[in-house]
Amino acid sequence: MTDALRGDRARQAFVVRESRDVESLVGILRGERLHAAYALAQMEPEAFQHARCWLSDDVSSGGASAGGPFSGGLFSGGLGPLGSLVCHSRAGLGDATFVLGDPAGVARILSLHPGPFQTFLTARPAHLDVLEDAFRLRHARTMLRMHVNRERFRRVEGPSFRLRPTHARALNRLYSSDGGPTSYQARHLTEGCYFGVEEEGRLLAVAGTHAISPSHGIAVVGNVFTHPRARGRGLATMTTSAVTALLLQDQRDVVLSVDPTNGPAIRAYRRLGYTDVGEIVEAGGQRRAATLRTSLRRLLAGYRGRRDGVEVVRG
Repeated sequence: MTDALRGDRARQAFVVRESRDVESLVGILRGERLHAAYALAQMEPEAFQHARCWLSDDVSSGGASAGGPFSGGLFSGGLGPLGSLVCHSRAGLGDATFVLGDPAGVARILSLHPGPFQTFLTARPAHLDVLEDAFRLRHARTMLRMHVNRERFRRVEGPSFRLRPTHARALNRLYSSDGGPTSYQARHLTEGCYFGVEEEGRLLAVAGTHAISPSHGIAVVGNVFTHPRARGRGLATMTTSAVTALLLQDQRDVVLSVDPTNGPAIRAYRRLGYTDVGEIVEAGGQRRAATLRTSLRRLLAGYRGRRDGVEVVRG
């Protein structure tokens, strides 16, 4: 590393603070509404009790060294051009982490607040390197985000029905037919919206939800699956159609993520009226940071920002 680069890095300063201001957080997420649908669902009152969100801003040219009030988008009610957001939450099927904004700021937040040991990560492709530094990633995939609203939706009819809590065992049996363990419980079917197709008393296909945000009028369809021996019959289209139709009765927008190499699935979703709106990274993550090291880093950052009640990360 050259002396010039060392000097540039030494002059960098990021201010980090936790936010419990739901209105401000929603205002930030609204700018990336279709990408941030899951995070918006964590702003619902019951879910927000189990969420922790941090904001960061690059204040290298601001007042970090002087100890005065920091400037920039972080403290003016929005996410500035060098601002970042990390939200850790616990809802649905487990822990989740959503990141948004400048990757450098995301890295600084995660260096202090990496979140739960195991989490499900949602980000943009630009954040992938930062996530790989902070987590051991599993099944990291760049997915295609698709969106539909009431005006574009085209329903496909079929013999689908809504799953009830009593179907939890059948749902786990279906998902495990591809070889992986599953742990869906009755409450997941109560809290979400799942439709399935049966044949001779066996569940063959299902589609459900990852998250629903009534306050913000958006929902995320997911967990779409067809038994390997029943694929190619349009069953996933039927179940996804049924879930989407019910969601659009109350929600303004519905989104989902799909593997961009899965041509048949993309064509099926487009048939329902879904359109491409960008790329999103999804991955399982296991935290890399040692607890003691993170605690010491957090203490130092808190000491630097003590006059303003924030944390300051340098370099």
